[in-house]
Amino acid sequence: MAPRSSSRHPLATLATVAAVLALSGCASLTARQQALPDVAVPAQWSTSAPTPGKLTTLANWWQRYDDPQLTALVTQALQANTTVRSAQAALAQARALRDVQNANLGPTLGASASAQRSKTGDAPAGSRYQSGFDASWEPDVFGGKRAGLSAAEADALASQASLGDTQVSVAAEVAVSYVQLRGLQTRLDIARRNLAAQQETLQITDWRVQAGLATSLELAQARTATEQTRAQIPSLETSVAQTEHALAVLTGQPPTALHERLAPAAPVPMPSGELALDIPAQTLRQRPDIRVAEQQISAALARVSQADAARYPSFNLSGSVGLSALALSGLTGGGSVVSALLGSVSVPLFDDGAAKAQVRSQEAALERARVNYQAVVLNALQEVEDALVALRGNRERLQRLQSASESAQQAALLANQRYSSGLVDFQTVLETQRSLLSTQDSLAATQAELSADHVRLYKALGGGWTSNESAPS
Repeated sequence: MAPRSSSRHPLATLATVAAVLALSGCASLTARQQALPDVAVPAQWSTSAPTPGKLTTLANWWQRYDDPQLTALVTQALQANTTVRSAQAALAQARALRDVQNANLGPTLGASASAQRSKTGDAPAGSRYQSGFDASWEPDVFGGKRAGLSAAEADALASQASLGDTQVSVAAEVAVSYVQLRGLQTRLDIARRNLAAQQETLQITDWRVQAGLATSLELAQARTATEQTRAQIPSLETSVAQTEHALAVLTGQPPTALHERLAPAAPVPMPSGELALDIPAQTLRQRPDIRVAEQQISAALARVSQADAARYPSFNLSGSVGLSALALSGLTGGGSVVSALLGSVSVPLFDDGAAKAQVRSQEAALERARVNYQAVVLNALQEVEDALVALRGNRERLQRLQSASESAQQAALLANQRYSSGLVDFQTVLETQRSLLSTQDSLAATQAELSADHVRLYKALGGGWTSNESAPS
């Protein structure tokens, strides 16, 4: 009996080989599923107890200060700040790259047309016109393209969280700068009022010297104290102007754009009500920088799989169909139909270990992302604890300074009255005036610092950012 000749089509044979290679290759690829690194997160914060059911919402936390100027500045900064706009552009770019990776999963289709005129020997010149469609598809047998899409998706989510982190940081920076500005304006007003009081004392001392009731030493001491206070004013005015410049740039404007708007002094704003804290684990989920670190791990993990898949065969199917005619009118009149179908496989045989080295490189990048995640979590815990400790310390300091300021003001008033009556020496007046200026200045600075501590705590708790990662558009 004669052997049966095989009638199997070459493309069918190629498809069979491809399927066998795909199955064997899939069996050799190992899935990499790694959870987030373990970080010891405390059950509660050291300076406060959790209050379930009574937690304070942090959305638009700057409105808790009840300061229209602050609200307007933060709102403008979130819209016009150059860092925010750059982060928005980065997010748009990441989403576009994700769409590119998604498009690579499917087949591509193109149209082509050509016209050729040629002449051979003594034969008359001839023309040929062709038009048609070309299609190609590279099956993602080993998941390399899907891994690339997963990495791009994680990058887009990381960019989305990074935008949130930028917005949180900018809002906090605007609020801190605004609080510092109001604190500096208060300190400047204190310095000017103390300067006026010292000038009155200087004038009284001058009269007493002329009357022979005081010495020139007391006059020199009074003039020294007055000039020392006067010297503080230019420094404070410089700090006020520089802070105004910083706020203007934060809101996307030229440095001097806010001068008329912010020049009138106003009290240091303080938030209304106490802040009920969430437990640390929940707080960490509200921080955009931690979500960025999480997505960076996901992207790195996907790129390990993508690099691993590159070590295995790749397949390609392509085909074309079109019309060919000797005259242009023939293309519309039913020219010759030309079609082709091609299947190919590419197998890496020798690259001197480059593919494996690429896998190791991506694995190292994955480990780096995991370590970075641990660092971000630990830093977040520290920021909250630091803010809580600073808040508690400055509250106590403010209470003590308020009492000291009241006593210093009363002492300065009594000293001036008794000096005018000749009951105390001038050294007593100098000491009480210096103590008053120092205490009032410290009180104003601590008020501003306490207000800024609240801002830092809002930022450390996540700044009101909420994750919306269903599918970035």
